[in-house]
Amino acid sequence: MFVLALIGLPVLEVLALIEVAHAIGWLQALVLLIATSLLGAQLLRVEGRLAVERLSLVVAQRRPPGDAALDGVLRFLGAGLLALPGFVTDAAAALLLLAPTRAMIRRRMSRRLARRAIGLFERTGRFAPGARRRPHAAVESTALAEDLDQLGR
Repeated sequence: MFVLALIGLPVLEVLALIEVAHAIGWLQALVLLIATSLLGAQLLRVEGRLAVERLSLVVAQRRPPGDAALDGVLRFLGAGLLALPGFVTDAAAALLLLAPTRAMIRRRMSRRLARRAIGLFERTGRFAPGARRRPHAAVESTALAEDLDQLGR
């Protein structure tokens, strides 16, 4: 999948550049690409700093930092995508930089991470339905050497 994206994204970017250049002109398309890349580089610096400040504020207020951290990562990723030259990455960056779509993406990611964590816990048996919850204590055994064949040894 990664190789497909690695090959497909540049092809998609070139096709988008050709279409935009036909619509608005080659010079305007190149100026637009350079301008969005410069804007993205500036936003990358700003969003990195803001993400750390927001996360520090949330931790200082003793609130759970999960949403603030994920929001900061998504904003930083959006700024990074905007810094890359290309119209497709600019469109993805716009989705990550807009608050409503970022909130939707954050909710979906949170749900997916929660499902994966629950699946991991169920596979380990610790939180599986019907699992016995007993404290970790020493267990006494009265198994004898004659019982080893019944124990599967």
